[in-house]
Amino acid sequence: MKPVIKVLIVDDEPSILMSLEFLMKKEGYEVFIARDGQEAIEIIQREIPSVVLLDIMMPNVDGYEVCRFIRANALYAHSKVIFLSAKNKELDIEKGYAVGANLYVAKPFSTRSLITQVRKLSEESLVSE
Repeated sequence: MKPVIKVLIVDDEPSILMSLEFLMKKEGYEVFIARDGQEAIEIIQREIPSVVLLDIMMPNVDGYEVCRFIRANALYAHSKVIFLSAKNKELDIEKGYAVGANLYVAKPFSTRSLITQVRKLSEESLVSE
């Protein structure tokens, strides 16, 4: 029996949350959703997801801060972070990797490609646990 992989989707756009939640559940992942960074941090502390799909521009706590929180705590060291953002300037992408992202995907994105990346990173996450 293969382990259940937890995926947290963090975005303040309801249509993105719904479509990604549907896709990830269809792939067999246990899915959690958060509508802002503060809610994401609470779920991360409780569920310790393998993969976090993370928007950057959100109310309260932005995606960069959520990523910093993940990287600052050894409990979440295995968690993989994929930024999904409309911020696609070179400086934004560099900042995403600088705060600890494993991958930076510009919106709009290919869902097929995203699923492939999530699968790859979640397998790496299992190996590093």
